[in-house]
Amino acid sequence: MKLILLKDVKSQGKKGDLIEVSDGYARNYLIPKGLAVEANSAVMNDFKNKESAKKHRDDMERKSANELAALLGEKTVCIEIASGADGKLYGSVTAKEISEKLESDFAIVLDKRKIVLDRPIKAYGDYTLDVKLYPEVTGKLHVKVKSK
Repeated sequence: MKLILLKDVKSQGKKGDLIEVSDGYARNYLIPKGLAVEANSAVMNDFKNKESAKKHRDDMERKSANELAALLGEKTVCIEIASGADGKLYGSVTAKEISEKLESDFAIVLDKRKIVLDRPIKAYGDYTLDVKLYPEVTGKLHVKVKSK
């Protein structure tokens, strides 16, 4: 019997998957527990519409992520920070500060969790950071840290 899963079922599949199981397992366990519905023509049509809508939404998000990656590659975020007499920074530059500066200077809203800092920025200089915008879409962001 062909079914469409409404919830994740261990060893069968994830929500939205089309599976084929024995009639007894379907009628006695999956359907009564609300884990799956029988794949008739109306349900299959709805399933295909949802799949195409999801694919379209993913394509649009990927396209916007690629555009944002290209835009970020052209920008340089300049952060001015105070330091001690020996030239070391007080504290470090965080992803939150970079995100706020990007928003205030260029009006680009970027979540701080998407900025990848391998290690804290604790010295003056130019840095190139990876920004994870979407699965398999990574942009580059140039950051310049200079003294006040």
